[in-house]
Amino acid sequence: MVFGEFGIGDDPLAAAVLFDSLQGNEAPSGTALLHVDLMEKDGLLPVKVRTKCCCLNELAANCKLITREVFRQKNLKAYEE
Repeated sequence: MVFGEFGIGDDPLAAAVLFDSLQGNEAPSGTALLHVDLMEKDGLLPVKVRTKCCCLNELAANCKLITREVFRQKNLKAYEE
């Protein structure tokens, strides 16, 4: 079940760097029941590239980090224009 989605732009390298900075592990563990997926589009279809498993506290920290980074990127683009 999907309950949230972030659009982090069209730069695959920036997306990979951001995803690498997220908390969690690629292998599921006992308390890491939530998944954060890095997705990309293949034409019109979404494709899962990687997954990180995390607990609720890690998910909260990840959401904060992603929101801050997207906000920073959007503001820098607006500033550069």
